[in-house]
Amino acid sequence: MVVPTSKSSVSSQKPALKFLIYGRTGWIGGLLGQLCDKQGIPFEYGKGRLEDRSSLTADIRNIKPTHVFNAAGLTGRPNVDWCESHKTETIRTNVAGTLTLADVCREHGLLMMNFATGCIFEYDAGHPQGSGIGFKEEDIPNFTGSFYSKTKAMVEELLKEYNNVCTLRVRMPISSDLNNPRNFITKISRYSKVVNIPNSMTILDELLPISIEMAKRNLTGIWNFTNPGVVSHNEILEMYKKYIDPKFQWANFTLEEQAKVIVAPRSNNEMDASKLKKEFSELLPIKESLIKYVFEPNKRT
Repeated sequence: MVVPTSKSSVSSQKPALKFLIYGRTGWIGGLLGQLCDKQGIPFEYGKGRLEDRSSLTADIRNIKPTHVFNAAGLTGRPNVDWCESHKTETIRTNVAGTLTLADVCREHGLLMMNFATGCIFEYDAGHPQGSGIGFKEEDIPNFTGSFYSKTKAMVEELLKEYNNVCTLRVRMPISSDLNNPRNFITKISRYSKVVNIPNSMTILDELLPISIEMAKRNLTGIWNFTNPGVVSHNEILEMYKKYIDPKFQWANFTLEEQAKVIVAPRSNNEMDASKLKKEFSELLPIKESLIKYVFEPNKRT
């Protein structure tokens, strides 16, 4: 007896995964697309503007994604000082736009993976520099030195009310592409002087594949999206000298001296990455990750 196959069973089957990514022209958005290609995950970049609700709805209807990644946002060019003199544009994208996307995703029953920032904290009496006590996911932001950080803290607070959002707090992102001007290592290797403060940082080569895995597991809530531990500017530049350029030299200056050449203060902190480490036990400490993913592959003999 031949059982007739249902016509609809094959043709109308939704793909197991399909990602809609916002931030095509951004660094993280571009890397996410490359990772999807590599892993064979179908994806498309959103055409809509974050602050234009109808354009986001049109993207979702046309693309029919299973998950939405938001890697769009204004960080300012060449740096966050730009946001100090462009406050309404910063609010439009970082606050109104991000909330609109979260709301549209909720309306369509979709999980939004939101690339946020951990630059909303600074060392304080309860989390002194060098103590190893990091800020946890539930801690209240205490850094409002830059307008960029201020908008990011505002939107994080509001996104807590959305049960379809996974907030990934990225810090001082680093990748193996040492020519990328957004790369923290590239930035500090080109400065004439740097401060020397230990900080939590995010090695994108290790953590972006984890963000895809988090989407597959449908994880939500706030996550400190950094490698465990801290590394200082000088420690990174020592590695740079050892692996990349033995003739490399640099000079330090104090926070007070730095304040004279920047418009807005910068956040310095340690994030507690134990929640992420518990979910992904293979996550490497920051210094080991730097060597494995950044300096070894770029080693100059």
